[in-house]
Amino acid sequence: MADLIEDDAPGGNAPEFSVSEISGAVKRVIEGEFPHVRVRGELGRVSRPRSGHVYLDLKDERAVLSGVIWRGVAGRLATQPEEGLEVVATGRLTTFPGQSRYQLVIEDLRPAGQGALMALLEQRKTALAAEGLFEEGRKRALPYLPEVIGVVTSPSGAVIRDILHRLRDRFPRRVLIWPVAVQGAACAPEVANAIRGFDALPPGGAIPRPDLLIVARGGGSIEDLWGFNEEAVARAAADCTIPLISAVGHETDTTLIDFTADRRAPTPTAAAELAVPVRLELLSTLDAQGGRLTHAVSAAMARRGERLRDLARGLPRAETLLDWPRQRLDSLADRLPAALRAGVQARRVTLSEAGGSLRPALLARAVAGERRRVAATAPRLAPALGRRVAAAREALEARSGRLTLRPVQAEIAREGRRLADQGARLDAAFARLVAERRGRLDAADRLRETLGYRATLARGYAVVRGDGAVLTRKAEAAQARALEIEFADGRLALPGRGGKRGGAGGEPPEQGELF
Repeated sequence: MADLIEDDAPGGNAPEFSVSEISGAVKRVIEGEFPHVRVRGELGRVSRPRSGHVYLDLKDERAVLSGVIWRGVAGRLATQPEEGLEVVATGRLTTFPGQSRYQLVIEDLRPAGQGALMALLEQRKTALAAEGLFEEGRKRALPYLPEVIGVVTSPSGAVIRDILHRLRDRFPRRVLIWPVAVQGAACAPEVANAIRGFDALPPGGAIPRPDLLIVARGGGSIEDLWGFNEEAVARAAADCTIPLISAVGHETDTTLIDFTADRRAPTPTAAAELAVPVRLELLSTLDAQGGRLTHAVSAAMARRGERLRDLARGLPRAETLLDWPRQRLDSLADRLPAALRAGVQARRVTLSEAGGSLRPALLARAVAGERRRVAATAPRLAPALGRRVAAAREALEARSGRLTLRPVQAEIAREGRRLADQGARLDAAFARLVAERRGRLDAADRLRETLGYRATLARGYAVVRGDGAVLTRKAEAAQARALEIEFADGRLALPGRGGKRGGAGGEPPEQGELF
């Protein structure tokens, strides 16, 4: 009987396990003991294969822990893993039987305190500055008066209301709003996509391309503003061909987009002030320039008129030019009778001298002949003298005609008419320019009124508000405590389904009030 029983080998009571059984048991123990842990350490190796998963090492000065982030979790992490970053990883411990090792399946990853965030921010700033993205030479000047302004911000916050209010006070412009999340995991990709989306709009398309972009958000902690410190947002701002103003946080807050934007504004309200000038100041400047132009034209015409009068005073009068010739003519006319008498007397003396040697009969005959000749010549002397005097007067008048001031006066008159014509043309051109500028301003103001929502109300639409906010969904209206409908001619207040309503045993609902 005893021979039929086989003796057990040493240790035969210990159970035998397969490799898979041991691996499964270890897996159950580790996952049962560490279902949810938070581990602080420094990121070592970070690997991103084509599958989309992220494999990394968490280490300290004495140990290394392998970690994995599945693809679905990696896409929604607020902080992307980078080698050398100190983080706090939250997840669960498990094993990987294929390699007989344990690892941390990470579900959340955050920097280990504000110091780590600042170190990461400085690292990114250094890298982008080395690429030249912060240089002033690559930044574009802001347009003086943009026609369309694109705003990248949350549509429900106070920031967009402050910007629109400031633009309306200074110089109303057409505003396009691209709604984005301004904090959280979705902030960075949405802001980057909004900037690139505005930049991709074609000029003259169905949606107008903005002339200026404003990226705005209110103040907050460094964690709230971290989405604007992401490299994707900074690069999108640097690559944008539209001039961009960064207005993120308060005056003391600084984010990475502030360095790559074309201009940084301390607040969203200050960004609106940088975007447009003050319309009333422009009108005042235009009026002042118009007054200066009118004054300059009047002063120029006055100076030219004074110079013309000075030149006219420098010219001699026509009467002065004729005074000396007239005086000389009068002197010659006074000397003429005496000269005639002296000539006759000289001839008589010559006659007496010649007559002394003549015989009386011959002299008598010669005298008789001379008397006859003189008698014949004397009647001709007065007409000849008259003709000589008339010829001299004609020559004098001809010379005085050439010395007249009529050509100079005609030239002065022509220049005066040309100056007056140029002044009239300048006044007309200035009036046309002012009328054109005023017409453009009036057209822009009419366009603003046409594009406003009140013009839409006049075409038969209405705005529904619930608890003070604009409603666009039926579900929101159903949950509102009070409703308000705005028509073109007033508002109508109604009780909402979410508020107190009349029913069985209750009071009847209040009637809508039109105001």
